[in-house]
Amino acid sequence: MNKTLTKTMTKTVLATALSLLCGWAAAGTLTVAVVDKEGKPVIDAVVVITPANKSVLPKKPLTAQVTIAQEKMQFIPAVSLVPVGAKVQFINNDPWDHHVRSSPAGMGQFNATNAGFELRLEGKTEGKPSKPTDITLDKAGVVGATLMGCFIHGSMRGYVYASESPWAAKTGPDGLATFEDLPEGPAQIKVWQADQLIDVPQQQASVSATPAKNTVQLSVVPRRRRGTVY
Repeated sequence: MNKTLTKTMTKTVLATALSLLCGWAAAGTLTVAVVDKEGKPVIDAVVVITPANKSVLPKKPLTAQVTIAQEKMQFIPAVSLVPVGAKVQFINNDPWDHHVRSSPAGMGQFNATNAGFELRLEGKTEGKPSKPTDITLDKAGVVGATLMGCFIHGSMRGYVYASESPWAAKTGPDGLATFEDLPEGPAQIKVWQADQLIDVPQQQASVSATPAKNTVQLSVVPRRRRGTVY
C-alpha cells in the first residue's frame, strides 16, 4: 500500500471519528415530581423539558396520532399529550350526538372569539362502528393546552396539550414523569395542569450523569373528575 493511499485512509478514519464525537452527547436522567398545594402527587400533569442542547431527540418520540373517545359522557383520555402537527381522531361511542368545541385552556368559556375548532359527532348506531373525525394540531402557539367541551352536554371536559418540545410526558398516579437520555447540561422545566389557571413558574435543571429529581408544586388541589378514566 503506497504512502499516499495510507494518508488518505487515515484522514478518512479521523474525519469519521471526529464526526461521531461531535454528534455524540452525554446523557442523563431527570425525574420531575408534581405535587398539589397539600403536597400530594398529581396525575395527568404535563411536564415539558427544553434542554439547552436541542440537537438530541428522545429515543421514543411523542405519539403523532391519538384517538379521543366520547364515552359515558366523558372524554377518554381526559388529557392527551401530542407533538405539534399531530393528528387527533375523535370518535363518539355514545348512542346520542355530541358536539366538540375547543378553546385555549384557561379562557373559562367557549365563544366565537377564542374557538379553535368545532365538530359535531353523530351518536353510535348499535351494531355499527363509530364514525371517526380527524383534526390536525399544527399551531402550538395558538393551540397549546386546549380545553374541549360539548355544547350539548355542558359537564363534559377534556384537554389536549400540543408540545413544541419533543421532551414531554404526563405524570402517572405517583405524580412522577421521568426522562431518560436527556442531553447533559442546563434544561428548563415547564408544568401544565388543567386546574392550575395561573402559570407555574418554570424551573431550571442541570442534567448530568447522576440522576436528578426536581419537584414542582401547584397552588391548587385539582378536583377529582367524576368517573375519569386515565
